[in-house]
Amino acid sequence: MGSTGGVTTLRAPRPRDWAALVGFLVLCFGIAALGALATAGNVDGWYATADKPSFTPPNWLFGPVWTVLYALIAVSGWLVRHDRPALVAWSVQLVLNLAWSPLFFGLEQLWLGFAVIVALDLAVVWTIAAARRVRPVAAWLLVPYLAWVLFATALNLGLALLN
Repeated sequence: MGSTGGVTTLRAPRPRDWAALVGFLVLCFGIAALGALATAGNVDGWYATADKPSFTPPNWLFGPVWTVLYALIAVSGWLVRHDRPALVAWSVQLVLNLAWSPLFFGLEQLWLGFAVIVALDLAVVWTIAAARRVRPVAAWLLVPYLAWVLFATALNLGLALLN
């Protein structure tokens, strides 16, 4: 980015910028794959017979939604990668994201999963605030993620209460 007479200009991404984006995408979809491993056998197992809130979406919806969200998370991280506080917040939310699936689906720890997803809600808000300071578009990219995680929090709570 440069400045010309008070006007900020954007430079074209360099090859190493694109390589960094690929790295963020690989990281995020790696996290998604690990979460899928914890989820795979359990969606048709205990989760299939569990009592669920009336607003539970069909299982087929989760894959496409998470695919889009992980791409948005990756691009947001890529945009704030040079700002340490924003990258720390981004990393914390990603670790909490990774922790939730094995707790909830793999270990059937619905209340512990709920505690982790509430921490994830807070971490995503923190990440949005940190990203907004650096690159507002990076913050906006995380808004659908926050909405979905808040919805998932309500689902998690509903499952914990019903089971």
